[in-house]
Amino acid sequence: MSIFKTTRRVAVSLVAAAAATFGLQANAGGHGIDLTGKTVEWIIPFSETGGSAKWANFYAPLLSEALPGQPTVVVKFMPGAGSTKGANFFQEQSYEDGTLIFGSSGSTQFPYLLGDPRVKFEYADWNVVLASGTGGVAYLPPDLAEKMDGLDASGLQDTDFIYGNQGATRLDLVPTLAWEMLGLNVESVMGIKGRGDGRLMFERGEANIDYQTSSSYLSGVTPLVEAGTAVPMMTWGALDDAGNIVRDPTFPDTPTFKEVCDATEGCETSGEKWEAWKAFFIAGFPAQKMVFLPQGATADAMATYTAAFEAIKARPDFAEISGKRLGKYPQMTGAAAETAKASATKVSPEAKAFIVNWLQEKYGVSLN
Repeated sequence: MSIFKTTRRVAVSLVAAAAATFGLQANAGGHGIDLTGKTVEWIIPFSETGGSAKWANFYAPLLSEALPGQPTVVVKFMPGAGSTKGANFFQEQSYEDGTLIFGSSGSTQFPYLLGDPRVKFEYADWNVVLASGTGGVAYLPPDLAEKMDGLDASGLQDTDFIYGNQGATRLDLVPTLAWEMLGLNVESVMGIKGRGDGRLMFERGEANIDYQTSSSYLSGVTPLVEAGTAVPMMTWGALDDAGNIVRDPTFPDTPTFKEVCDATEGCETSGEKWEAWKAFFIAGFPAQKMVFLPQGATADAMATYTAAFEAIKARPDFAEISGKRLGKYPQMTGAAAETAKASATKVSPEAKAFIVNWLQEKYGVSLN
């Protein structure tokens, strides 16, 4: 548990989009909400070592000072069932006074998209106030990285890999499907509680391939790269305005999976498998992490939290401090956050059907 209490800073104005979306609603309903003397509990359904923890721990002190009354913000970790435990708990909560928020991730979204029977939550009931884009980086030990011929990963196809996996239906399906498309033999050790635990397996030599979301990579893996014990293999990339996969702006010198796939014989960047991978990449990364108020949240509460996150984004130092901790990705509020939520919680029937069949064949996981 991480507790943050910070001093007041001068409030900054909202951007026009957020004001148009929520400001009028707040004025119509009253004066927003005042959190003076209260504690906001921010539930993160993962362990304290992964990217979601880094993301929440970055925002928590900033949110404390930006909310009216400067409440204490407590980040509470509730791992289990690949984040389904915490999400199911949040689904059972109803809005009371604005002191409960939830942080989801792609590993929460994917079981929902796939119809995992353990999912008892409904995104349509939740009220989004922030959506954070991110990326992901796969990396290798230096001796295995040397087997790659430029972007060509064919030299890795005779290696037996071990990977710490949060669960077949979680965000980890993006890297595991990518590695399979490259012809790599990757055995998953299932059930880790967060990607940070996968990094620790790599550091201890229990795994020889791993990936981390950008925030966790920046803080946890960059020191390994600098020490010469890890080498970046590829990123998942980012989307340009036309929906094409381009290099991740946080890691512009590292090739994307699309580039590596194009350079590796047998890996195709067209067809059913590629389209399924791309669909779940889009659902999992451009709007990977979101902050929600529970069902029944008032317009005043929504406006208050939107204003707080807008104030954070408008800080003169935000680009610098967020770039170092989270990477260079959109931080969306208001209508943009709603659009991001929609894109992150919908995939085509064709992509879903492919992944459901793939999970059955690869892991024996039945979702039908």
